Amino acid sequence: MNSGHETRLDRLGQAGQHHLLRSGLKGLEKESLRMSPAGKLAQTPHPKALGSALTHPSITTDYSEALIELITPPSPDAATALGQLEDLHTFVYRHLGDEFLLANSMPCGIAGDDSIPIARYGTSNIGQMKHVYRRGLAYRYGRAMQVIAGLHFNYSVDEDLWPALQKLAGNTDPLAQFIADGYFGAVRNVHRHVWLPIYLFGSSPAVSKSFFAGREQIAAAFPEFDAGTLFRPYATSLRMSDIGYRNDSQASLDISFDKLDDYVASLTAAIGQPYPEYERIGIKVDGEYRQLNANILQIENEYYSSVRPKQVARSGEKPTLALKRRGVRYLELRCMDLGWRSPVGVGLDELRFLEIFMLYCVLADSPFLSVAEKAEASRNSLAVACCGRTPGFRLFRAGAEVPLKDWAYEILGGMRAVAKALDGHDPERPYARCLDAKEASIADPDKTPSALLLEEMSGNRESYEEYTLRLSRRHAATLRDRPLSAETLRRFTREAEASWEEQRRVEAADRVSFDEYIQAYFAQAGG
Repeated sequence: MNSGHETRLDRLGQAGQHHLLRSGLKGLEKESLRMSPAGKLAQTPHPKALGSALTHPSITTDYSEALIELITPPSPDAATALGQLEDLHTFVYRHLGDEFLLANSMPCGIAGDDSIPIARYGTSNIGQMKHVYRRGLAYRYGRAMQVIAGLHFNYSVDEDLWPALQKLAGNTDPLAQFIADGYFGAVRNVHRHVWLPIYLFGSSPAVSKSFFAGREQIAAAFPEFDAGTLFRPYATSLRMSDIGYRNDSQASLDISFDKLDDYVASLTAAIGQPYPEYERIGIKVDGEYRQLNANILQIENEYYSSVRPKQVARSGEKPTLALKRRGVRYLELRCMDLGWRSPVGVGLDELRFLEIFMLYCVLADSPFLSVAEKAEASRNSLAVACCGRTPGFRLFRAGAEVPLKDWAYEILGGMRAVAKALDGHDPERPYARCLDAKEASIADPDKTPSALLLEEMSGNRESYEEYTLRLSRRHAATLRDRPLSAETLRRFTREAEASWEEQRRVEAADRVSFDEYIQAYFAQAGG
């Protein structure tokens, strides 16, 4: 294991700059399916009292009208971010009536694609674009895959850390280039090591048979857990497996993670590359858009990756151009299943682990990835998602087999120096202790969340759907009883009202047709 990050940590400590490591910003994006009292996917619109899904900064929808997404602002403290997520859930439950949020990542209560309502965002051009993009996903991949829920962890280091690291490295590049190179080094390291959080936190080893309605040939490849449930005995995360966000059409893509300009260029090329199967779908048929275009990717977000370099895009601005113009602002880690035991899908120890992991990926040496190494990294993450708890399981590193346990201990060993720096003089050692807890899951795969979920289902003699719905209703009761300060309630209410005012402003400001808007959007040139 390369110890370059330990040298950097030591030199930062000698310079009295460890405090810069502790003030990186953390934010969360958490998706949850909204369910009817009967345990079916809700067919009702996104609740009006929650605000406009188009313009609300914290409460929106993802693929479906029934797939709520809650977004916390960036915070230097993981506990603060978690508290904000809890407050958002509490506010949402004030306005859900007798509906509730599903606790697990894999959907329940769906009855084929027609039972999944695509999200709507009003009549503005940007709102219509968001809807048509989702319609295109339905034509390309089906709707069921799009309502798998997850948790995204957004992370950026303290901006003052970059000049300190650049000085230690004796680097004379423009600071903006050094920052972009640093973040892309982290992206490459995440790809190398993302199988570890999939193993440690994966919580979707089973799925309801209803998920495969209309796709029975795929279901046939899975063993039965019971009459209503399919599973893989040693799976960690079916969400991250080849039944989740994996698209055959993207297999030929070679997106570069070397440099910012290379990443933007390769992603832009994919958006402009026609794909015959999607051409057969058609773009605008009988006056209605089926998709935004017939290329491999309609827009950047269609490219699936376990981590994305992000910049906040302005209204109507392509994400690749936002990156090109203003650089990388943060990284979005996308590999996390919902933690079913928490009412809000994640706990503080998990967030601390992810903070250590992301900072480790920033600080560790990170050579460029060859095409073969990228393929190897992808195979490893898929293999762990499918079968990572298999006794004696082995992965590939540099073309050679290595036991998962040995490699996991190596990575955790490298992360310990980061945890020590984050703990500082805190006698409670919260960061080090969360690594200690995860060592137990490496030593014994039966202690992983995926194994415990199957154990509880078996012990209760419940199907995946029965177990998940029961747990979800219990979490709903907890969140309905959770207090919310009057000030916080007023703030959320004002934000919801302001979001509707903003949607009306956006709709009134449109001056061109949707056809013209789409043409102008894809004609944007960088600079």
